[in-house]
Amino acid sequence: MKDFLSFETERLVLRDYCENDFESYYRLRSDSKTMYYLQDLEFHSVEEARSDFDFVLDDMKSPSRKFYFFHIELKGSNEQVGSIGYTVLNNTPVGKIVQLGYFTYPKFWGNGYVSEAVNKVLEFAFTQNDVYRVTTGCLAENKGSERVMQKSGMTKEAEHKDYEWHDGKMKTRLEYRLLKSEWKKSV
Repeated sequence: MKDFLSFETERLVLRDYCENDFESYYRLRSDSKTMYYLQDLEFHSVEEARSDFDFVLDDMKSPSRKFYFFHIELKGSNEQVGSIGYTVLNNTPVGKIVQLGYFTYPKFWGNGYVSEAVNKVLEFAFTQNDVYRVTTGCLAENKGSERVMQKSGMTKEAEHKDYEWHDGKMKTRLEYRLLKSEWKKSV
């Protein structure tokens, strides 16, 4: 098995999931308020969650790991905040191309936790995991998520008008990116 990954920020612990995390993983991903902007990732049954969780644990053991998603918890209390990480989309000669994602319980929104976690994940990606390009996006109405991207030094690449069906209507999607060379200039 590959090394268990764990990182600390000023207020948070970000770590690989382990078998004991199943209940919290299921609770987070089945919370409709938390998953409002990621409804396609929301769990609707324990069986669905178990299958996905087992897949995540298996992928962590793979020499060609594709999913680097981490459990986020508060230092000291160990209270679950959410999840953050990225999926490897492609492995090129210059490095990995990845898609970043994050979701947290609404009670933690607006406290800077996601920005803190994103910065730590970017540091890991660019310094230890051979990542070349990070992409991410959100619906235009999700101003908090867009602000996280901006605060993390990402550049807006696209605005897709009426691009995504969400909550009964077509909505605009924004796409952001950060290259390793851009990240190096900002640190």
